[in-house]
Amino acid sequence: MEIGEKTVRNIAELAQLTFDESHLATMQSSMGDILNLVEQMQEVDTDGVEPMSNPLDATQRLREDVVSEPDQREVFQRLAPETLEGLYLVPRVIE
Repeated sequence: MEIGEKTVRNIAELAQLTFDESHLATMQSSMGDILNLVEQMQEVDTDGVEPMSNPLDATQRLREDVVSEPDQREVFQRLAPETLEGLYLVPRVIE
């Protein structure tokens, strides 16, 4: 796919990138190569291919979800300068 100078400049502006004018042709070519690769990938027949969350088909070992500490909410609420209905009240920092 052919990418024009105007498109490269527009993308660079949107991405807040600056580059030397001598690299414009290289950037055009690189962006075109990327879009060509995307077009090739779009043409691949993926019917019947199941999506995978991990290319190694690995599963993550998870620990058992058990309570490991006692509930100390009331203790911490009493220590707080201000609370309301179980919530900590703090000074407003954004107006």
